[in-house]
Amino acid sequence: MTSTDDADGQDLLGHVLLPVANEEDAFATAMALEPYEPEHVTALHVVEKGEGVPDKTPVEQSEELASESYAAVRRVFPDANDHTAYARDIVGAIFDAADGVDASAIAYRSRGGNRIMQFLSGDLSLKLVTNAHLPVIALPREDSSE
Repeated sequence: MTSTDDADGQDLLGHVLLPVANEEDAFATAMALEPYEPEHVTALHVVEKGEGVPDKTPVEQSEELASESYAAVRRVFPDANDHTAYARDIVGAIFDAADGVDASAIAYRSRGGNRIMQFLSGDLSLKLVTNAHLPVIALPREDSSE
């Protein structure tokens, strides 16, 4: 698939930031991106920090989860870079990471869930696509009935 240039003349799929949550999600997201043939991929795992309250998971466990996620992405994109962010604001961390690695776009696969789960999570997908300052690519889900 041929990518198009954005307004700055940068190739849309020149350097794609790929946020991933866990090993299974990372592999499924990488597989969804693979047909579009990005030139370069950086996998991102955000470790959610509590800011004054205990973290949801121990840092060591979160870093192991990130490492497993990166390995899953590399099964599809062997030359992929990885980037780990530590933040309370997941979407803000994604935008910061995109700037930090000079990404041309952010590609993500919605994690689904019912409306109540989306409401309780603050609907990260909605925040991601409406607040972005660079292109956001919503990848198709295999189980698109969700």
